[in-house]
Amino acid sequence: MPTYEFENTKTGEQFEDMMTISEKEDYLKKNPHIHQIYTRLNIVSGVNTSSKTDSGWKENLSRIAEAHPNSALAQEHGSRKSIKQVKTEQVLNKHRARKK
Repeated sequence: MPTYEFENTKTGEQFEDMMTISEKEDYLKKNPHIHQIYTRLNIVSGVNTSSKTDSGWKENLSRIAEAHPNSALAQEHGSRKSIKQVKTEQVLNKHRARKK
């Protein structure tokens, strides 16, 4: 349900109220001394907006990570590395750091 800001033109008081669009329209018709203050849209909802990836997307990410083993994506989504791969990566990182 959206939250609206209103102003009472008689008293100059500003306040917020949460109501449906139809309730807001009825409220403004019944109270001509109340005016809506237009600001950004505020919607209060019980819906969870966090994104969750499904197994198909994770599978695609792991395939891309395997095709590009030295990428950041591979570090994050790649399959487990062997000890040899980990040690090789450590040596490469050490030599890269020396170059800088």
